Amino acid sequence: MSDIMWDGVSLMVMGMGSVFVFLALLVLGITIMSQILMRLPEVEVVARPQSRNSDEEMAEVAAVAAAVKLVHQR
Repeated sequence: MSDIMWDGVSLMVMGMGSVFVFLALLVLGITIMSQILMRLPEVEVVARPQSRNSDEEMAEVAAVAAAVKLVHQR
């Protein structure tokens, strides 16, 4: 093989090798993180109570809509 072809093949092998090593490390890292998370205790999700009524929510929506309208009128 000529020198240019040999350099091209060498560059291709080095590039593909580095990508393979990176992807292998990525899979290994994800697997390790998954195992760590599986061993953690589960956390219960508690729904927070609704403290606002619909009138307050509608007033807030109206205020935001008015502010957006003012900004877009400039």
